[in-house]
Amino acid sequence: MARVLDDDELIGNWTLVGDELALLSNRRPATKLAFALMLRFYSLHGRFPKGRYELPDQAIDYVARLVKVPLAELESYEWDGRTSKEHRKEVRKHFGFRECSMADSDKAADWLAMNVCDKERQADRVRAELLAHLREDKVEQPAPDRIRRIVGKAISQAEKTQTALVAGRVPAEAVARMLALIAQSADPGAVEDQAGTDDGALFDAEEVTGVDLFAKIREEPGNVSVSVKTIEKEVFKLNSIGAIGLPEDLFADVAPKILQGWRARVAAEAPSHLRDHPHDIKVILLAAYLFCRGREITDTLVDLLIATVHRINARAETKVTSDFVAELKRVSGKENILFKMTEAALEAPESRVEDVIYPAVPGG
Repeated sequence: MARVLDDDELIGNWTLVGDELALLSNRRPATKLAFALMLRFYSLHGRFPKGRYELPDQAIDYVARLVKVPLAELESYEWDGRTSKEHRKEVRKHFGFRECSMADSDKAADWLAMNVCDKERQADRVRAELLAHLREDKVEQPAPDRIRRIVGKAISQAEKTQTALVAGRVPAEAVARMLALIAQSADPGAVEDQAGTDDGALFDAEEVTGVDLFAKIREEPGNVSVSVKTIEKEVFKLNSIGAIGLPEDLFADVAPKILQGWRARVAAEAPSHLRDHPHDIKVILLAAYLFCRGREITDTLVDLLIATVHRINARAETKVTSDFVAELKRVSGKENILFKMTEAALEAPESRVEDVIYPAVPGG
């Protein structure tokens, strides 16, 4: 069901004003109503309606009353006919727009790649930015298939540029260590040595190297319990990632959404699939994943530290309370002593403790 237009929308979007009224003069009734509707539709959407079905019934009725043309006259109008093409030329000229040429498409794709797709890869959002840019440049919105091609080209172009740029910043040594993580057969390598932890004992395995090490880095802590072994596992993962040697500012100019998109791709792929990617893509995906996992593991360790401190505080409070109660139980006649202390305090509330309370207790 079509959306119902309110009075403000009808008046604001479908009322002909100024020069638009002059363009309607000396036109036959059928073409007059269709031309008026094309003018208003083009002003709103930056393109022409594909046919009568794209025009809201309320808008047609409202414009027909404005131009004083019966609704039945619209039925004879050919939306793809020669008259319609002439009307389109007039409308474009009136608004100062031009049809979208191949040069305009290429220019728009380049603009998107440089100004939008470096931060945004969602096709719907890129499309919205494209339409706004074309409208600003007074270029008529092209057909849906052409729009999809422009958006796809811009996203692909931005990905290639950004991938090559960031992959080029990764040191060769770090690249070798990352590729060793997904290699089919791996030797213990530099990562394990630099981590400096007995990972075999830590993960209840004889050895954790190559793909096994990568699997442990990918392993989520789940419902984190505060224990020395849990902390040691997370520290080992963090040390292993640090041993790769990725620069701290590797992704400084990469939008968080793009970075998370790369991370998500690695999380969903097996090492065998990662090995099949082109070199630069493989490097950038692994680097992005390890960079993000390093931050996530750091957050986990902070949570574990906070939980440990809370547990220490709780145990300390329990120990102090139990020691106090045990000490209280060892005092003979404690009820009488407490009563004497209370009475002495009530009789002289303004006096000093050593002058009132101490004398009330046997033995001072």
